[in-house]
Amino acid sequence: MAKTKTKFVCQECGYESMKWMGRCPGCQNWNTLVEELETPKKSRSTATMAGLSGTKSKPEVITKVTREDEPRMSTNLSELDRVLGGGIVPGSLVLVGGDPGIGKSTLLLQLSAILAENKRKILYISGEESVKQTKMRAERLHAQSDQLYVYTETDTQAIELAVDQVSPEVVVIDSIQTMQTPDITSAPGSVAQVRESTGMFMKMAKSKGIAVFVVGHVTKQGAIAGPKMLEHMVDAVLYFEGERHHTYRILRAVKNRFGSTNEIGIFEMKEQGLRQVLNPSEIFLEERTNGVAGAIVVASLEGTRPVLVELQALVAPSSYANPKRTATGVDHNRVSLLMAVLEKRVGMLLQNQDAYINVAGGVKLDEPAVDLGIAISIASSFRNEITKPTDVAIGEVGLTGEIRRVSRIQERVKECAKLGFKRCIVPAKNLGDWTVPKGVEVIGVHSLDEALAVMLGERAKRR
Repeated sequence: MAKTKTKFVCQECGYESMKWMGRCPGCQNWNTLVEELETPKKSRSTATMAGLSGTKSKPEVITKVTREDEPRMSTNLSELDRVLGGGIVPGSLVLVGGDPGIGKSTLLLQLSAILAENKRKILYISGEESVKQTKMRAERLHAQSDQLYVYTETDTQAIELAVDQVSPEVVVIDSIQTMQTPDITSAPGSVAQVRESTGMFMKMAKSKGIAVFVVGHVTKQGAIAGPKMLEHMVDAVLYFEGERHHTYRILRAVKNRFGSTNEIGIFEMKEQGLRQVLNPSEIFLEERTNGVAGAIVVASLEGTRPVLVELQALVAPSSYANPKRTATGVDHNRVSLLMAVLEKRVGMLLQNQDAYINVAGGVKLDEPAVDLGIAISIASSFRNEITKPTDVAIGEVGLTGEIRRVSRIQERVKECAKLGFKRCIVPAKNLGDWTVPKGVEVIGVHSLDEALAVMLGERAKRR
């Protein structure tokens, strides 16, 4: 009788070892190696008989390949269409990740109902809920249609048979960590099961032209659980993020073979489900308080959409030897860098001050154009001087204190004019061949000293 062979596989990176180790040599994580039965490899002759010898596909010259333009499926959700690059591409495999309870299943169930109302056949497969539980959630979301089929199953072979019976245009898998292939002996959620299940769904999407949405859980670090190759196998990776104590959710594309990876969609979680936010700038500024030091509005660009948000800073004397630096919504290291620039180039003594930076509304800003806003808000709080509520700061700050140009300045200023702001402080290098909207004064600055003189009413220091 053949001896059963086992191996130890890291559940984070997929590293394989013949013996157990406490720490994975691949990703350096502790206690991630799990014992799995080794799957016997198919011989070359078996693989050839399985399809290599009988395939009709052969290499073709790329200039002679004929391409058929398949129309994208509109979701009737402009926020989701923007993130996907204009709609759902038939035959695509999309991975949706996010924290537990953030709204991944809610978004996909609402999407399924909207597509079903447009006379498209949808198959919603849940490995975590029964059919009755899915029905209860659909009633709450008013997501019911005769074209929407629900199915509770974790066996990938049974799912493949169900797809052949229903012949849907879109399939939703919730979630990939619950799926299992009978040929693999490891537990659901393991590296081998996630890899094989995703490979089966990818083959199904490409061969049958079905758009497949797959829900993926995330780890404590916020990355998609399972092997990293899971993100390489799919066509698009969407992260659904947001603060648990805020009602706003952001859908962000980090990979998209059919569109831009810089786009975001903004939704608001309501009792009846998710509602798309068409003008996020008004939402993020509706609770703004005027006449308070340390607050400034910045124009951040998310993909092709400019978003105005309020930056808040609180600088107070520290009672510790090492002052605190706390940042929410912006990079902590970037805040420390800008405070060093303020101390060295402007002369502010911040080494004994605690600094707390917050982006109102729970938004995360990761582009350099918000540097000037962060620096001005810190200086405003430190000097206890109020900025004008009709001012907007746009610009990247260099280590020498210069204000560097940013991209798409015209779109940012137009958004400011639409919301009633009267003055925009921008890099001087951005002034050029573009039309300034009526009612807005655009001031170009070369250095951080000059920007502070304009915003806080001080005379710029000449160095």
